[in-house]
Amino acid sequence: MMKLPLFLLLISLVTQTSLSEVTISVTPTTLQKSGDTVTISWSNVDSPSKLDWLGLYSPPDSPHDHFIGYKFLSSSPSWKSGSGSISLPITNLRSNYSFRIFHWTESEINPKLHDHDHNPLPGTAHLLAESDVVVFEPGHGPEQIHLAYTDVEDEMRVMFVVGTNREDMCDAPANGSTGWRDPGWIHDGVMKDLKKGVRYYYQVGSDSKGWSTTRSFVSRNGDSDETIAFMFGDMGTSTPYATFIRTQDESIATMKWILRDIEAIGDKHAFISHIGDISYARGYSWVWDHFFTQVEPVASKVPYHVCIGNHEYDWPLQPWKPDWAYAVYGTDGGGECGVPYSLKFNMPGNSSESTGTRAPATRNLYYSFDTGAVHFVYISTETNFVSGSSQYNFIKQDLESVNRSKTPFVVVQGHRPMYTSSNENRDAPMRNKMLEHLEPLFTKNNVTLALWGHVHRYERFCPVNNFICGSTWKGFPVHAVIGMAGQDWQPIWEPRADHPNDPIFPQPAMSMYRGGEFGYTKLVATKEKLTLAYVGNHDGQIHDMVEILASGEVLSGDDSFGVDGGARTGVVDSTFSWYVKGASVLVLGVFVGYILGYASFSMKKNGNRPSWTPVKSEET
Repeated sequence: MMKLPLFLLLISLVTQTSLSEVTISVTPTTLQKSGDTVTISWSNVDSPSKLDWLGLYSPPDSPHDHFIGYKFLSSSPSWKSGSGSISLPITNLRSNYSFRIFHWTESEINPKLHDHDHNPLPGTAHLLAESDVVVFEPGHGPEQIHLAYTDVEDEMRVMFVVGTNREDMCDAPANGSTGWRDPGWIHDGVMKDLKKGVRYYYQVGSDSKGWSTTRSFVSRNGDSDETIAFMFGDMGTSTPYATFIRTQDESIATMKWILRDIEAIGDKHAFISHIGDISYARGYSWVWDHFFTQVEPVASKVPYHVCIGNHEYDWPLQPWKPDWAYAVYGTDGGGECGVPYSLKFNMPGNSSESTGTRAPATRNLYYSFDTGAVHFVYISTETNFVSGSSQYNFIKQDLESVNRSKTPFVVVQGHRPMYTSSNENRDAPMRNKMLEHLEPLFTKNNVTLALWGHVHRYERFCPVNNFICGSTWKGFPVHAVIGMAGQDWQPIWEPRADHPNDPIFPQPAMSMYRGGEFGYTKLVATKEKLTLAYVGNHDGQIHDMVEILASGEVLSGDDSFGVDGGARTGVVDSTFSWYVKGASVLVLGVFVGYILGYASFSMKKNGNRPSWTPVKSEET
């Protein structure tokens, strides 16, 4: 038997003793649903570093550098003692979890490995401890429930959970082992023959896999003139840990206030409109899971409608990429090429475009529907919209066929804006083509209101045509940018001493209001008037409002607005009653689902990163 030298034996014993001294435990080890909290505790970490970190892994056997996310141990108040605990809500990714603790120091930082904000990713060379496996108990029913309209007024679509193959993705990280996680199966069902304006109660699931809790919604009422919608773009989602990409903590407040408003209107029908840049997963599939878990309290009560944005779709080999758009379309989709977006949502209509790859066609591109006094049109700024394209022909035919006696107001929505005073150069060719091909359709057919995202601010313009303000919305649609729901890259309205090189965008005369507040908009309409109000997340109050009359008159806020930093500020009390109470018949809705295959990927940024300072940039 070979004998080890004494000093080697001592090193071996010291190393084994050091590793064995670090303990990690997690409670509970069995969870029922997404959002359940686990507490991870550790002790005996020798010479703790402020960069020591806790990694989340799902599946549990993932390689060390394929974590879902991480938290620094220094987020625990007692970390310097070598002991501490962290509590985290966990999202069901349809696989088990484990947790690992690593030692990491500043001298080991690799500047070539960084996250989306260029903060260094944690090193995995020194594993200290690994927890037991945490499992989600089966039989507790589906998750990620969300509603949508169909093309038939007396129907309501309901979808939950998701699945396809990694190979359907177009590029990394979506189709790589880092970004990919098995998303399960997507179920899609339709509740039919619904009575008008009635509250229905429903459950989804099965006897073998379990049923959801009872949810409810109010069906559409074609006889009602009233329209209520909550509208925004670029929201994303939040995660309780740091990861490879930035996530959007403000999205929590956006959903909180919208849920307040939905509960306040009682048995009135309403819907959500999210106009592009939905989850910001960008190839890390579990971010989609976080997004649907976060919106489910709202999306299971009211229809959740979407249009496609650059962060759902763009990739280098996308089929439509004309010469003028070379700088417009890039890698913003993280290789998803619209697959998760197309299969996790099912909007009215049948619009689709081939990806030119083995991936399924991209759908939910353009469609329209009526609700109350408003005709809503959704368009895609990421696929061909110029004259002669199938989308252009759809928009033209749709706008020309609106029944203005039934729906006197027409609202068009898309992701990239036709008008914005944040004149980011990369998108200038896109805006020029929209002005050339789409604006004539809007003005000729008297579009009332055009809503856009992409720029992460709120900005409302005068009734405008070819950069000229009009005195009526007829022939001069009111444009508003509403991409302020969560993403925190913001254009800069005013100079900042510590950012001397950031571009500054002066406020032109046609810009009636610009705001830096995160939030959303409320749209309420009858046949006589449409009101759009901008609600701020910090207080849940109205900060800007425009009232658009069927006669053509546009009433912009009121005289109480002051001027502050180039944007009018203040809070306006709407003359429209937002909160109407009522009663309705209670009917049980029955659901039968069918299965579609789907795939996706996702990752994200961190909202709790004590060691790094987040960087704001001009990226949209």
